[in-house]
Amino acid sequence: QVQLVESGGGSVQAGGSLRLSCAASSRYGYYTYTCMTWLRQAPGKEREGVAGARTTGGYPYYADSVKGRFTISRDAAKNAVYLQMDNLKPEDTAIYYCAAKSPPCTLVPGTQQYWGQGTQVTVSS
Repeated sequence: QVQLVESGGGSVQAGGSLRLSCAASSRYGYYTYTCMTWLRQAPGKEREGVAGARTTGGYPYYADSVKGRFTISRDAAKNAVYLQMDNLKPEDTAIYYCAAKSPPCTLVPGTQQYWGQGTQVTVSS
């Protein structure tokens, strides 16, 4: 069983920034789900992946809609990932989820194995 705990959501005006955090833990004392992904779901829209990274290294990957504005970083020792969101736009308003899976890593929502509870991000114009 894997637990993912997100934090850092909130409300901000367009052009502002927020930083999301996600910490993973496993009841088994080890953690092998090294692909960690941020996804979001806006009202009335399907869930979409926005950024992902392997906690053990390698290049991060982003959806086109957030490239150049969002940055994912990781802390392998803590099994944690972070999402720095800059130049936020009203269309970034959504519930943001952290998810984890074993490799291969993808942004596809249906392939993720574990999910956090989500954190709300609201961007006003």
